[in-house]
Amino acid sequence: MNSNIVRNIALALLIGAATQVVAAPAPVTELSKSGQGTSLERLERLLEARNQVQLDMQRQLNQLASEMDQLRGLVERNSYDLSQMLERQRELYREVDTLSQQPQKAAKKDSADKPGSGESYSGDVSENEAYEKAVNLILKKKDYAGAVTAFNAFLTTYPESTYKANAHYWLGQLYFTQNQLAEASKEFKAVTSDEKSNKRSDALLKLGVIAERSKDVELAKKYYQEVISTYPSSTSSRQAEGSLKQLGN
Repeated sequence: MNSNIVRNIALALLIGAATQVVAAPAPVTELSKSGQGTSLERLERLLEARNQVQLDMQRQLNQLASEMDQLRGLVERNSYDLSQMLERQRELYREVDTLSQQPQKAAKKDSADKPGSGESYSGDVSENEAYEKAVNLILKKKDYAGAVTAFNAFLTTYPESTYKANAHYWLGQLYFTQNQLAEASKEFKAVTSDEKSNKRSDALLKLGVIAERSKDVELAKKYYQEVISTYPSSTSSRQAEGSLKQLGN
């Protein structure tokens, strides 16, 4: 075999090897680059979606917590209002019990004030009946709305009645129990204008309570001090002293 033949064979072998190298498939890593990029993008999207879900859940939890706080505050406020209403009802019932224990006396037309009581009795039968009917709406029927109507009608019919101060007092109590403070204040002031009324000390005390609930502390102190100075030995005076201490005086 001459050198030309050998050289041609070698050249053919080299050309074949080179062709195989060029035609060889690309490495796996090269082929999977595009697929790997797609997987990473998909994973990132999943992570972002999960994070968004967590944020949404956190916002919902925060909103629920806020609503729970509002509901808790509302429940506490309703509980306080209920306790205040019950206390006002107890005050009315105590007054009703006190009145029910007092004998209802009928007097003659020329009857005078009962000594030491500050109360007098009318000789007008219809006046006595109208007043007794209004009182019984509280004592017997527990019809407080009806009692308000009856007492207002009584005062209109008998504006100068001997029971005038008491009628105003009971209207004040009824309005006070219903938390109608402006109306109650008007009625209690009418009672205090009668210095002979045995309800005057308690009416002054109630005016102090109304002023205190209306956030007028100075006016409340004024009423409490008037009760103490004018009726020093009364139950109302002791209650006024306790209220003044709570107000820091």
